[in-house]
Formats: sequence, C-alpha cells, structure tokens
Amino acid sequence: MIFSVSASRISIARPRMSNRPRLTDACRAANVFSLYNDCWDVRRGRDSGSCGGRIRVRRSASRSIVSIRIVLSGPWTFAAAMTDVPREAFLLPGPVKMHPRVIEAMAVPAMNHRGPEFKEVLAEVRTLTQYAFATHGPVAVLSGSGTAGLEAAVSGLLRKGDRVLNLVNGKFSERFHELCQVFSTSTALTFDWGTAVDPASVAAAMDSQDYRAVTLCWNETSTGLTNPIAEVAKIVKDHDALFLVDGITAVGGIENRMEAWGLDALIVGSQKCLAAPAGLSAVALSKRAYELLHPETSFYVNLKAHIDALAKEDTPFTPAVPLFLAFREALRLLKEEGLEHRIARTRTLAEAARAGVAALGLELFPDRRFASNTVTAIRYPPGIDDSKFRKILRADHRTIVAGGQAQLKGKIFRIGHMGICSIEDLQEGFRAIETTLAAMGHRVKAGAAVEAMAGRA
Repeated sequence: MIFSVSASRISIARPRMSNRPRLTDACRAANVFSLYNDCWDVRRGRDSGSCGGRIRVRRSASRSIVSIRIVLSGPWTFAAAMTDVPREAFLLPGPVKMHPRVIEAMAVPAMNHRGPEFKEVLAEVRTLTQYAFATHGPVAVLSGSGTAGLEAAVSGLLRKGDRVLNLVNGKFSERFHELCQVFSTSTALTFDWGTAVDPASVAAAMDSQDYRAVTLCWNETSTGLTNPIAEVAKIVKDHDALFLVDGITAVGGIENRMEAWGLDALIVGSQKCLAAPAGLSAVALSKRAYELLHPETSFYVNLKAHIDALAKEDTPFTPAVPLFLAFREALRLLKEEGLEHRIARTRTLAEAARAGVAALGLELFPDRRFASNTVTAIRYPPGIDDSKFRKILRADHRTIVAGGQAQLKGKIFRIGHMGICSIEDLQEGFRAIETTLAAMGHRVKAGAAVEAMAGRA
C-alpha cells in the first residue's frame, strides 16, 4: 500500500499486490517517531480501491497520545487505533532502543533461508558487518548472543594446554576468564573493579611467562569503564600472542582501529551499539587468526564454518531470519549516519551524561580518566535504595536504567547512551532521575542536570 499524508489526513492508494499497509511509514511521516505499541485488526473486505483516515497527536511531558483510525476498502479492511503511547526513556546498556525501521524489518512473511532473497541479505550483512568492525578481514554472524560469539572465538582458537592470560576488572571480563577456563589453561590478572587494566602489569606478566593468547574486555559494561586497548594491544603484539577482545559494548560506539592495533578476534552483540534486537553476535578475525582456526571444534559455534558460509552468502545452520533482517537494517542506519559520526555523537552523549551526573552532586563509579562513552556507571548517594529508586523511575517516570551487578549490586546504577540514543532521550532520563532523587531526600537544584547537559550537546 502507498500512503500519502497531508496535515492530518491519510490517504492510501492500493496497487494490484495486496500487501498489508505500512502503518509505520504513515505515522513516521506524520511526525510520530515511536511506534512500539501499535496494534491492528485486519479483516477481509470489499474490492474497491480507496480509503481515508485521520491521525491526531497530542504530546505531554511524559506521554504521546496518538489517535489513528484508518479504514481500508479492498482485499483488506484495515482498522487501526493506537492511543496512549508512552514516551519511554529506555536507557539500559543493552538492549537499547531500536529505530522503527529495524522493528518493521522483522514484520515480513517467512523467507526461504536458502533462497536467493536471503542470499542477498547475507551478502549485504557481510559487507556492512565489515564496515561496523572497520576491517576488510573475515567476519561471521551467528544466531546467538554475544556470549555465543565469544565462545566461537575461544573454542576456535584455543585448546587445553594453551596458556591464556585473562585481564579481569569487572563482571564481563570475569565471565571471559570463566569461558577460557573451559577450553584452555587460563590465568587471571585481576584489577580492582572501577580501575583500568594497567599496561605495565600486563607487560610484566607476559615477560614472566609465555602465553598463547591474551583476552581483554575492551569496554567493561559492569563498571562503565573503557580499558586502554591500544597500549595493551602493543604489548601483546610485541610478545607474539593472540589478542582476543570482547567488544560487545564498544564496536560501533568507541573508536576502533582493529587492523592497526593488531586485534586477532573482536566480538560484538547485536543489541548494543548497533541498536538491533538481541540474539545475534558478530565476530571479526585477523587473517592470522583465521589461518589458526581449528577446523573441528564446537559443532554449532564452529567459527570457521560460519565465516566460510557467510563468505558464500550462506549459513551452516538455520539462521534467525527475522533477526538478520533487523540486523541488516540497523547496519544500514549505521552506514547512513556514518561510523565516525556515530562514534562522535556517542562521545558527545557521554560528555553530557557526565555533566548531568556532576550537576546532581553524584559521582562516577570508575576512574574518570577511563569513563566509558557508551555506558555511565553512577554511585548512589547515601540513603538511596537501589530497588526503590529504579522502581519509582520505571513506574512513575517510564525511565529504565540498569542496576549494579555482583559485588556492585545496590551500590551503583548504569545508564546506556549508545546506538540511536539522542540527547533528548538522555535529558528526559536525567529529568526523571533528578525528580526521583529529590523525592527520596537527595538535595538537588531543580533543572540542574538538563541545564548542564545542554551545554555539552
């Protein structure tokens, strides 16, 4: 169906093919950005070729009240009503808010995953994934979360008896160490949570022992900290070891020079900086690492099988087709914006978030010199209960943030500002945080956070 929108009037011209109307296009054209809670009723109708409808939008500080009514005569009768759509500040450090185009990409009939249409999808996904990783080397996209991508890399490159040095300073680098213990002989070099990996300590450890590989969680989401990857990469390269990097909340949000730094394996999750649905992971390898892959490893996450299949516009097993379609659309959006622009915009959001934190009289959890540009971790002030704080944010202000994990549970909360997050999203979240903190007894100046953030946007 083809929509045209003039002021508040919607008209639809019906071509011969009776596809379902794309309501999102009409609403987006009418300046309704968030179409996450739409519902529709489709019934068989008479065979005429015109329809009409009206759309009305009212906005308040916390909600968008949208009324839509479309009646379509033809092979389909389409009646839609959407009201009371909440404006939500969804500020998790993953999954993140998705663009309507990404959501719409999944709303398609079943597709033959061995047919020519899906081959075209895979060809584009491969090229765009290389773009996201800033590499020309081998890549794979797996139906499985970021952990599946990590396991594919570890199981493909390491064996029992291989000495591996795991750099641990948070929950996810700790998990990386646990994964390596399954497939290799690994040793953890630990640092306090909230402090960065120290390159001098890494060099000393590698001077004292030969290691086949080193692992690093580039952006430690649990503490809101970015580790000094370039410095560590140089040390690993000087010792001729493989360098495996968890880039799950870094790729697409933080400057990446994979080939220049000499990273051998870099892994990302679809639901983080790339702003696609959860459920896919992507792995990029150096040419050296690809040549070292074990051909017989895990059956399902056999990384060589996935890389070789994708190079031929195929997958070794049945893929999550709707997720691949959404991932392609998210990568298209990244390419349209430009990787460098996305990274710069994410950096600006991080600076605004840090300004907001200071204006509220709060403290960052990590060493400020290494504060992440994709997630901000904030210490609770005295007297603020974590579960109560986040419950009020969610129930009264429709603002979703993450709490602390493991040893940081109840001590910090975390705000994600990656992907398609905008300064308006972030300011709306900080308004809610300010109001909630004030209601719970923390002294703040009204409007201070948003005012401070405005100077950084």
